[in-house]
Amino acid sequence: MVAATGAGDLIHLRRGVYATRGACAPVVVAARHGGAVACVTAARHRGLWVLADAQETHVWMRGGGHVHAHDGCQCDVHWDDAVVDAPFAVPSVPRILRQILRCRGVEEFFVAVESALRRRILSAAGRTWLWEHTNELGRTALEFARADADSGLESLVRWRLRHRVLRVRTQVGIVSVGRVDLLIGDALIVEVDGAPHHDRPSDRHRDLRRDAHAAAWGFVTLRFDYALVVHDWETVELAILAHVDRGLHLAQ
Repeated sequence: MVAATGAGDLIHLRRGVYATRGACAPVVVAARHGGAVACVTAARHRGLWVLADAQETHVWMRGGGHVHAHDGCQCDVHWDDAVVDAPFAVPSVPRILRQILRCRGVEEFFVAVESALRRRILSAAGRTWLWEHTNELGRTALEFARADADSGLESLVRWRLRHRVLRVRTQVGIVSVGRVDLLIGDALIVEVDGAPHHDRPSDRHRDLRRDAHAAAWGFVTLRFDYALVVHDWETVELAILAHVDRGLHLAQ
């Protein structure tokens, strides 16, 4: 062990606990703290959509565990008496989702649930467990959740529009345009642009070309970025409802 540490193959975290070189950074931080990744940190680790921008590491501490102070600690601790096979095992997907609901609220919970359904890593049994171990708001989100969204922004828009009595579909195929993020009613397209696929000039040209083809077929397109949807929803909603009020979401 000493030789491996000296050679850099192992990193000493605390007494009796080591990590292999190149281990996932949040997992290392959680182990240093005394537990495993949890909540939105575990969701990111599992590849789920997460809206949270916070830099803290969420740590799962089970009954009888001990918190260990460490340099630069910004850990958010979740206590849970679940029985696990290994001391640093990542929580199950249903348990991660319940942690998100309790810690981050229903919107981030809903986004993560739809992501888990999309990735097919929330089983029917897991969904039943979650239904039985959550509150009424969580069950409302579970009932509303589907597997057809292609991003967390699509899920968030659909969730925030749920009281508007609008038909909102995600990933709808349109002739000469391709798949659009959301279609409200028959004719109002809403595109929510995540930065990685819309930053380059060629991406901008492609988006404009899609919008032009959509207009040629009688569709109206509204396009919003991540910052607008997440941090300025009032503006996004006003724009959508203004088009709905003028009947632009209906086939002419």
